[in-house]
Amino acid sequence: MDKTGIDMWILISREYNEDPVLKTMLPATWLNARRRTILVFYRDRENNRIEKLAVARYNVGKNIVSAWDKEKEPDQWKRLMEIISSRDPKKIGLNFSKDHNIADGLDKTDYEEFMAYLPKALHKRVVSAEQLAVRWIETRTEREMVIFSHLVSITHEIIAEAFSEKVITPGVTTTSDVEWWMRQKVTEMGLETWFHPTVDIQRSEEALVGHLYSFSGRPEDMLILPGDLLHCDFGITYLRLNTDCQELAYVLRPGETAPPDFLVEALKKGNRVQDLLTENMKTGLTGNEILAKALEAGRAEGLRPAIYTHPLGSYGHSAGTTIGMWDAQGGVMKDDGENYPLNPDTVYAIELNTTVYLPEWKRDIRIMLEEAGFYGKDGFRYVNGRQTELLLVPRPLTHQGQ
Repeated sequence: MDKTGIDMWILISREYNEDPVLKTMLPATWLNARRRTILVFYRDRENNRIEKLAVARYNVGKNIVSAWDKEKEPDQWKRLMEIISSRDPKKIGLNFSKDHNIADGLDKTDYEEFMAYLPKALHKRVVSAEQLAVRWIETRTEREMVIFSHLVSITHEIIAEAFSEKVITPGVTTTSDVEWWMRQKVTEMGLETWFHPTVDIQRSEEALVGHLYSFSGRPEDMLILPGDLLHCDFGITYLRLNTDCQELAYVLRPGETAPPDFLVEALKKGNRVQDLLTENMKTGLTGNEILAKALEAGRAEGLRPAIYTHPLGSYGHSAGTTIGMWDAQGGVMKDDGENYPLNPDTVYAIELNTTVYLPEWKRDIRIMLEEAGFYGKDGFRYVNGRQTELLLVPRPLTHQGQ
């Protein structure tokens, strides 16, 4: 609030139509707002404190106290105006935004009601709280990061099992079988997914298709065969945090105990693009600036990278700076990639790919990777490691010489 100059932040939502920001502030026992829920955060600089008030009939959790006695003032809006007038804020932040969708949670009806009740003299003090809302959503605490590490580890473990002989029988299992196995596994563990998992195949006899294939044009029920390069995109939701991970596996041909060297080298090129991106993540740079530096560095090394990294946390595609989109490699215009900087204590899905020509297959392939990464005051680190070796289907039984 100090950085944005907003000394009063007001969040307004009605049940089943929650502002995405307000939803993150509800107690764990509240699955939705109740009736119309209004939260007021006032930065009292004179006394160096923050008042956390709810214009509601009851407290919102343990930290936001009720500030409305309906018997004394039946009109909820009038009570809100009393709170505003008595504190005389210089800037009143509301959650409306053209560029940040998560910070645009105030609906038209509530906005019009608020402005109709607000004294005309205070209208000019109303500003967008987009910078404050995004900073709230993107910031991770130390405790959250401990939990996050466990969630990413679970994500990796599910992928490792999905890409194994426990799930895949080459010549029998299809990509859709694996996708629905992952969904079922998540359900059995009491977790949720924030998007449907995807599994796709690259193999020697097929040409490389466009990026859109990976996002919406991918065929279903492809039969998995020996020699295939498998790719998945998978994430889970638990304890109000989300993961997002893409990994690769190779299906061994009869007699093979390791992937071909050319695929091993291709993965290394994908890892190199990751390094070039994370090395260019610096506090204060916008997503577009980071994107341009990383792409330039990759191309200078003869790589063919594409970067589309997004914030990760309270939401899968969360708030913060956007470092490219798969269909906007020149930068994201009029959006958070252009205007919003990289801040510490934030998490990103390091999502990208590099195109690699394989003479052995006489075609291009795309090494697509995604891992959760934390950016803090000491720089960047992966939340729970990253893939540097291809998963193998089936796992070789070294003790049997296989």
